[in-house]
Amino acid sequence: MDLDLLVIGSGPGGQRAAIQGAKLGKRVGVVERRDRIGGVSIHTGTIPSKTLRQSILEDLASRGADVILAGRNARKGAESIAKIRAEVPDAKIRFEELDLASLGSIAVFAERIKASHAALHVLVNNAGVMTPPLRRTTADGFELQFGTNHLGHFALTGRLLSLLRAADRPRVTTVSSGMHHIGRIHFDDLQFEKKYRPAAAYGQSKLANLLFTAELQRRLTAAGSGVLANAAHPGYASTNLQFHSGSGFMDRISVIGNRLIAQDENGGALPTLYAAVADVPGNSFAGPSGFLEQRGAPKLVGRTSSARDMDVARRLWDVSEQLTSVSFPLGAGATTAV
Repeated sequence: MDLDLLVIGSGPGGQRAAIQGAKLGKRVGVVERRDRIGGVSIHTGTIPSKTLRQSILEDLASRGADVILAGRNARKGAESIAKIRAEVPDAKIRFEELDLASLGSIAVFAERIKASHAALHVLVNNAGVMTPPLRRTTADGFELQFGTNHLGHFALTGRLLSLLRAADRPRVTTVSSGMHHIGRIHFDDLQFEKKYRPAAAYGQSKLANLLFTAELQRRLTAAGSGVLANAAHPGYASTNLQFHSGSGFMDRISVIGNRLIAQDENGGALPTLYAAVADVPGNSFAGPSGFLEQRGAPKLVGRTSSARDMDVARRLWDVSEQLTSVSFPLGAGATTAV
């Protein structure tokens, strides 16, 4: 059978993402592309809020999506599903185990999904780790932010590409951040082994999300594929993601910022919903329309020159294939630089 929505990350953020997505989208005209989603949509990791992910999931579930909520914690997954069904009683949703910080877990998960579904319509690459104060690594030895935010999504997309290509009007939406502005791809130290700087590592991973999107769309177009790749960022949403810095001072600053500047989790979910379902072009980037793209209704936004550097995008793609041992089944023509 076809799968409509696969959400990666089972915490309360995933709950609101599922519930509010369609309701919010209809309110701002996000769902012009289609009122009901067909096929598969995969949403990875946490949206940067305790409840953002649930908002998106609610939205999509309310439009009849077949939802898989994937994450590491089965208990949180069950709690999320219960809250989603409280808002959308007829939601088609279940929990699946997945750890985006483990290439082995990604491989097992992808095979399980391919064995049970014939097509995937929407993949939302959203799992995120933000600025842990001490350097940590994934199960495969990658710096945690680069390994989860970029390499995990790279591997998952490659392993599920055959399902995407089997769907009608499929797309891959990867969630980046305004922090890509400070990002640089440190090819001489991708894993920040020489000197770990939390914000720099996060910025690198979010820039990598946009470079991955650009190169993926280039390769899809060259291969004549109908799969569309785009990206989004939530702006400044009131979340729990900012409170992992290990600094009491920075946590207090985040409290003030969340109260005075941030939009709520529902508003933060809108750019991702817009990118996932609206009629937008390949390699587009959605974000809030307000001041400094911090809040407001979703629209297509710009990106830094670093995020448009296709030479760096191709080099990062090659390195990512080597690190993950995952290649994309697109044919020889897709790999040719233009």
